[in-house]
Amino acid sequence: MKMTEFVASPERLIIGALLGFAVLLFLIIKLKIQPFIAIMSSALIIGLVSGMPFSMITDTLAEGVGNTLQTIAILIGLGSMFGAILQVSGGVEVIADTLLKVFGEKKAPWALGITGLIVGMPVFFESGLLILIPVAFGIARKTNKSVFNYSIPLLAGLAIGHAFVPPTPGPVLVAEMLGVELSYVIILGIVIGIPAMILAGPVFAGFIGKKIHCTVPSSYLENEKEAEQKNTGKKPNFWLIVCIILLPLFLIILNTLSSVIPFMKPAQPVLEFLGTPVIALLLSTICAMLFLGLPGGFSIKEITNIMTNSLHSCGNIILLIAGGGMLRFILQNSGIGELFGNFVGSLPLPMVLVAFLVAAVVRISVGSATVSMTMAAGIIASMPMVSGFSQLQLATITIAIAAGGTAFSHVNDSGFWLSKSLFEVDEKTNLKTWTAMETIVGIVGVIGATIVWFVVS
Repeated sequence: MKMTEFVASPERLIIGALLGFAVLLFLIIKLKIQPFIAIMSSALIIGLVSGMPFSMITDTLAEGVGNTLQTIAILIGLGSMFGAILQVSGGVEVIADTLLKVFGEKKAPWALGITGLIVGMPVFFESGLLILIPVAFGIARKTNKSVFNYSIPLLAGLAIGHAFVPPTPGPVLVAEMLGVELSYVIILGIVIGIPAMILAGPVFAGFIGKKIHCTVPSSYLENEKEAEQKNTGKKPNFWLIVCIILLPLFLIILNTLSSVIPFMKPAQPVLEFLGTPVIALLLSTICAMLFLGLPGGFSIKEITNIMTNSLHSCGNIILLIAGGGMLRFILQNSGIGELFGNFVGSLPLPMVLVAFLVAAVVRISVGSATVSMTMAAGIIASMPMVSGFSQLQLATITIAIAAGGTAFSHVNDSGFWLSKSLFEVDEKTNLKTWTAMETIVGIVGVIGATIVWFVVS
């Protein structure tokens, strides 16, 4: 039976979703069962209660794992190795010292937030996070403050750059489906994204950092011990480190520009290859080995051991993200996401708020930000009145969809499990930090979009 042939009653879908999430939360929060087992069990329950055929359930689970881990598993592995070399060579310490010297301890969260926002525009969220998170850990180590004081602004900047501002795939796809020019989306995304970054980043981080003191993760401290044992006293140059960190970002940007700038067209095939995230991060990791690891006094064998040891924590992260993918595709293929989205779309509200609610409901039920934005854009674009909206109105709807697709991240989102694993915290703490940050981004985003909507309407 093909997946498209399956149709369940709305009542059965709702019961399946509610029961599946209740079981998931009970297994994780109350019984403390290994999260991957709990997530996969929840996905199976939702599929069975919804009435999905057995073969469709197993095919959907495989589809969820395959689609979710296509490149992210490689990115996580390369990111871990890159971060380990950056750390043991003293690179993270140099960046942390420099940022603290230039901006001061009080303004370091602002520097990380702005960095995240800029990096998040051309780069996938996961790539930017894995490249930059050691810097946040390094500053937290220097100041003895909660990791959340510095990681939350970085996460907020990356999330906003990824969801609100093209050329990242989400807003580009929504803009194409709604027929709005990207220039309007870029301008509105930056204008609305900056206050969202400020409130969800440095402001929220200052509050939550005082409430929850999260120490620097053990995996980072292990790398630091190895760096101290091998310390030759020679620190790498700040600008060399910056160039190596920015190399994958530069290659990805060149790839994007080559598709729109005429004189770069002949070089597009090469730039497209080099700008693929996994290739770009591989090149950056090799550069880190050659220009940070070897000059730092490490032999090839020692660098290999450092990189191998950095992969020990990757298995759990990859499994959790795979579980999130299973859950997402079960919800998507069963029709639960579309059911909830259509219900919200029928509410008598301004279209900008309807767009936000549709994306938010799909986000809560499906998990993936990109899928939420895609499904919401499809639902909104199918409404007849949309054809009469101006470009600015359509741009506000695009931002509202991006805001709804960002807010309310929880246990069915791979980003939730990635952040939980990186910070080595429990699910409850991650809901109070990661989920709250993502929700602030979404709420501020829709408030900004709504204000602009009423101004231009």
